[in-house]
Parts: sequence; structure tokens; C-alpha cells
Amino acid sequence: MTNRHSVIVHPPGFYIIGFQSFASANVFFIFLAFVYVVTVLFNGLLIIIVVINPSLHTPKFLAVINLAVVDLCFTTCTIPGMIKTFLFKVNFVPFNSCLVQMYFYYVFAPLESYALMILAYDRLVAICFALRHNSINTIRSMCCIISITWCYNLGATAYSVSLMTRLSFCNSVTVFSYFCDYAPVYRLACNDNSMQWFAGTFFSYLNILVPLSFIVVSYISILLTVFKMKTNRVKTLATCAEHIILVAVFYIPFFVIYTLGFYLGPVNPDLRVLCLSLASCLPPCINPIVYSLKTKEIKTRVTLRWHHFFLFTCPQGRK
Repeated sequence: MTNRHSVIVHPPGFYIIGFQSFASANVFFIFLAFVYVVTVLFNGLLIIIVVINPSLHTPKFLAVINLAVVDLCFTTCTIPGMIKTFLFKVNFVPFNSCLVQMYFYYVFAPLESYALMILAYDRLVAICFALRHNSINTIRSMCCIISITWCYNLGATAYSVSLMTRLSFCNSVTVFSYFCDYAPVYRLACNDNSMQWFAGTFFSYLNILVPLSFIVVSYISILLTVFKMKTNRVKTLATCAEHIILVAVFYIPFFVIYTLGFYLGPVNPDLRVLCLSLASCLPPCINPIVYSLKTKEIKTRVTLRWHHFFLFTCPQGRK
């Protein structure tokens, strides 16, 4: 006879409950729809500009393209689903679709973190190893680094999400988040979820602390190198300013929310949805504007392409 405690019960699906008492929820999701459009346009423009200009086929811009691709994928697996769920009131997600949604979110959220780490690596080599920059930071080495981060995240996320299939859901199927979020889902289980808690905690902090620690160490090294310079100190540090802003915008909300969630108990659901959705959606929108499109090389190419576009589209008689 089968032990009833060993039977795994999977529900047909989950009901995603976002804001419970946020009066301007519809306006907020319309704002996120605008953010998504801007994200797609600017990151798409950035990718096109780099791809069609051979002079930008360098390790630095390979890292920039990696960030842009991650931004596009991250927002695409997040915002359209949020709009469908909350703006159009289609909040039921089948069980398997929930796991797929969870998988892609937790692939691209850490990849965003590692993409920022790779950009910090590029700045570290460019400033601290300026004389050997071209021999250390090559296209091949950058491709290897990017490939490793992608393979690791695809594999680690597959493992942690597969653990969810071992959980039995026999009570509530209401998820208080803006998607099939890992922690709110495993907390609904009616059997032991300690393995899922450990996997969630371990990978969350690994994917936050490893890239963040590398970024901090990189900037300490950069500062020590800059202080030894006799000239161009401000100009050198200015090349890092935008990256530092993006690091702060991305890491602080995730670090606060996941620390509170795992160790101090569930935070207010509305606050959690608001902070995590903004932390997920705003950095991909800001990245190409604040960081990539402010670099001299890309600004020059964008200006040239814009000028050529009007030359070919404007009638000759209006010259």
C-alpha cells in the first residue's frame, strides 16, 4: 500500500495575485508596458548599431551586446505576462506553464547580474592592465566568459526548478507575486520544502554575492590604480560612473527583498510586488540609455546613422 505522505499532488495550476490594496495598479502596469516598449526599442537599436559596425566588434561591445540581449529576454519573459495577468485579469497559470515561467525568470535575472559583472571585468582590465589590455581581454576570452555564465545559469536554474516537481500542493494555490515566483510557490507546499528553501537561498545569494563581490573588488582595484595616476584621474573614473549607477539600481532592491523574505519572513505582498517588478523592469530600460548609448563610440554611430536616414528619406528639393 502506498504511503499517503509519499504521494505527490500537483494542482492544475496557480492563481497569480499581484497587488491586493494598491489603488493605482492599472496605471502602474500601463507604465510597465511603456517601459517594455522603450526597453525593446533602445536595446534593439543598440544591438543593430553594434552588429552593423565592424569597428565595434570588440570585447567591450561584445559584453554590451550580452547585456542588451539579457535585457530584452528578461523583460520579455516578465512584462507581457504581468500585463496579461493583471491588466487583462487572466491570472490562472497552468502548473507546467508556471514552471516554465519560473525557469526563464530565474535564468535571466542572474544573467543580468553576471552581465554587469562582465562589464566590470572589462573596466578592470582596461584601467588596471592598460598596457596588456588587448592581449588579456580578447574576443575569444570574452566569448568564453559569457558562455560560462549562460551555461551555469541554464543548468543551475534547471536543477532548482526541477525540485518544485517534488512538492505536493494540497491546500492553497494562490501565489502572492507578479509571476510564478520561486519562494511564494514552494511556501504553498504541504510536504517538506527544506530542499527547495536551501536551493532558493543558495542560488539567490550565490548569484547576488559572487558578481557583486567581483564588482566591488574590481572597483577597489580601479580606485587604487587611478590614485597612482598623475593625470586623467577624473576622466578615467567618469568611464565607470554609469556602470556604478546601474549596479546600485539592480542589486539594492533584490538584496533587500530576498534578505527580508528568506530570513525575516514574508514581506508585505504589495511592497514585494512593487519593488521586485520595478527592480526587474527598470534596469533593462535604463541600461542602454545610461550606460551603452552614452559611450562615445555608440553615440557617434547613432548620430551618423540618424543623419544618413534623413539624407535618404528627405526629398531632394528640401535640401
